[in-house]
Amino acid sequence: MQLSVVHNMLMVGPPGAGKTLLARAIPSILPRMTIDESLDVTRIYSVSDQLPPGIPLIQNRPFRSPHHTISHAGLVGGGNWPRPGEISLAHRGVLFLDELPEFGMRVLEVMRQPIEDKVVTISRAKGSLTFPANFQLIAAMNPCPCGYYGDPVKACTCSNSTITRYQKRISGPLLDRIDIHIEVPRVEYEKLSDDRLGEPSADVQMRVETARQFQRERFVDHESGSRSDPSKAQVKGATHSITCNADMRPAEVRQYCQLDDTGRSLMRTAMSQLQLSARAYHRVLKLARTIADLAGSGDIAPEHLAEALQYRPRDMIG
Repeated sequence: MQLSVVHNMLMVGPPGAGKTLLARAIPSILPRMTIDESLDVTRIYSVSDQLPPGIPLIQNRPFRSPHHTISHAGLVGGGNWPRPGEISLAHRGVLFLDELPEFGMRVLEVMRQPIEDKVVTISRAKGSLTFPANFQLIAAMNPCPCGYYGDPVKACTCSNSTITRYQKRISGPLLDRIDIHIEVPRVEYEKLSDDRLGEPSADVQMRVETARQFQRERFVDHESGSRSDPSKAQVKGATHSITCNADMRPAEVRQYCQLDDTGRSLMRTAMSQLQLSARAYHRVLKLARTIADLAGSGDIAPEHLAEALQYRPRDMIG
């Protein structure tokens, strides 16, 4: 689960497998916010009139989990005098979309631009306002309407056409923007009844903090980033500064994600077999860079690249 830090992730599995529990545990392993990040988040909540009473500075990363009935304006922001939506309230934190196919298609599609640009611009007759939207998308879904397609225990009652229509509710361009696609199988009785405890979140967070420090040092010269027009910004911090691997643009990917001959051969084969887009190519390299950082490696080794490629989406219907 440590790989999900900052990189967008989609979990697919039957009901009750623990997808929501995993998503809600992610904030406990995220690196602590810097003072600049805290100020960014506090400004957004202040503008939205959602600053908790007695808390002048928000120091915990946001976790937003809107219901699938949310409107377009509720997600991206809006109103006569535009206010931040859920994607901005999740800035520097997690936006969790449970039951992803149940969200309206138009609602989901409006996230494509903010995922890329890290900001959302709302235009009105009187002008336009730009809000930060550098969030981590964590989504969860069942593989089919009944939830049990591919389950080894409970039979699926859906037809192939029904499963296809259900999965097609999520567009290819949106899926292409998600770095990590994982299957979450049902939990067996032996694991549920086992008295052994897993690794504490604090230990995982320490590894994540170490990897994030590598990234801060790597991008220290890129802090200014590419800024939006200041005259259009309602909330300061609406920038695309580079603080972690997921924020890298193609120029930084080319500089910091160099591959050896074996890695280039592996990537060439993957581009052909997986039919990766240019966006997916860069996202694989950014994820491989994170895997290498977590392993304490200065270079992206073939095994880091191979692991990153394993998280690309595959057809759920064979």
